[in-house]
This record gives sequence, C-alpha cells and structure tokens, in this order.
Amino acid sequence: MSGHSKWSTIKRQKGVADARRGQLFTKLGREIVLAVRQGGAAPDMNPRLRLAVQKARDHNMPLENIERAIKKGSGDLEGAALVETTYEGYGPGGVALLLEALTDNRNRTLQEIRSILSRGGGSLGESGSVSWLFERQGVTIVDAQGPVAEEVALTAIDAGADDFRVEAEYVEVQSKPEDLAQVRRILEERGYKVTSAELVMAPKSVVELDEATTVQVLKLIDRLEGMDDMQRVFSNAEFSDAALQQYQF
Repeated sequence: MSGHSKWSTIKRQKGVADARRGQLFTKLGREIVLAVRQGGAAPDMNPRLRLAVQKARDHNMPLENIERAIKKGSGDLEGAALVETTYEGYGPGGVALLLEALTDNRNRTLQEIRSILSRGGGSLGESGSVSWLFERQGVTIVDAQGPVAEEVALTAIDAGADDFRVEAEYVEVQSKPEDLAQVRRILEERGYKVTSAELVMAPKSVVELDEATTVQVLKLIDRLEGMDDMQRVFSNAEFSDAALQQYQF
C-alpha cells in the first residue's frame, strides 16, 4: 500500500478534517448525488450509494445533509450537473498521481489542476500514463493497538480480507472491492471500532523518497485535495511515519 491511509489517518488525528469540515461535507454530498444519479436513491439496491452514505456517516456528516444530497441526486431538489473525471500526472521524484474529481466545469478543473501541479514541481500526464500502476482495492481502518491489533488482523483474514498492515494505533485491512462491506460488517459485529472503509486506487508498487522530496509531495497533494472539485488523490509514494508526523499542514 501507499501512504494514502497513513496520510488520511494522521490528518484526522491532527484535526485537519474538522478544520475543513464544510468543504469535506460538500465533497461527501457530491459523492452521494452522483451515486443516486447513476444507480437510484435506494441504498439497498445501489452499492455505490450505500458506500457513499456510510462514508458520510463515518465523517459525522449530519443526517439532514445526507438526505438533502439524496434528494438532489433524485431530482427532488435542484443540483449542479456533475461529471466524474479522472486525471493522471506526476509529482516530485517521479511520483505517480491519480486524481478523482467531480466537477460541473471540466475546463476550470483542468486548468486548476495543471496550475497546482506546475507550481508544485509536478506535471499533468496523458490518459493511461499512470493508471496502469494502480488497482481498485477495499481498505478498512480499525482502531486497535497491541494484542488487539493482532486479533483484528486475524478476524479480518477470516472475514475474507487479502492482507493487513499493523500500525501504531490502527490496523489497515486490505480486501477485494466486493468483500469490503462483508469485512467491515464482521469486524463491527465482533466489537471492533471501524473508523473508515472505502474503495481506493492502491499502487501495485511504491516509490520511496528522501525527506525533502517527501515534503514536496505532501504539500502538492495537500493543495490538490484542497480543490473544491477534487474528491480524492492517490499516489504511489511511500511516506515514512517521521515525514508524516513532521509535516506541517
């Protein structure tokens, strides 16, 4: 795995998600809107919507916001015409970047991405230039330490997970996309605290960076994630714990 999960977890610990709560809720709402438009407003019949709603709940998004987003998606409330777009590029040190955006203006989004990449020592790539380096994967994060972490890992494997990684304060469980919901359900039934469960684009191999380049990449990803139209940013960089802890958001 890349440093994506570590990055997200440490930002949550430092309160960055809370500091940007309004923007975060907007992005979560957009995911729900698009899911409804693509598969209908019934979560039981729409796996993407079910996952989007659960993700919103994981981030403590108010129920009224979730319901409003569903109504926008179904046409009961007016909403912008959103287009799901993926961009590919490179960051400092040759790091591959896969960018997932939801926008009502592709030209605006493209120009902003190109500008941020250029200022951050990166560049925009052609379609297909880096996407082959990534694969869709389910990732579940469970709060656990010490002996409990090992119990979580074993339970996850029994539930259908493919692999796991034990960190200082949590366990990252990796699974096939279709097994994500089952892995989460079984872990929660066993009483473990799941803080997030989502589909990510995981790199097939990672790039290790020196400290200076790591900081450059982190700053670039932070700026990209700060875009209103940007939903998620994935990279094949391997971020060390020390670099992540020292980085000033």
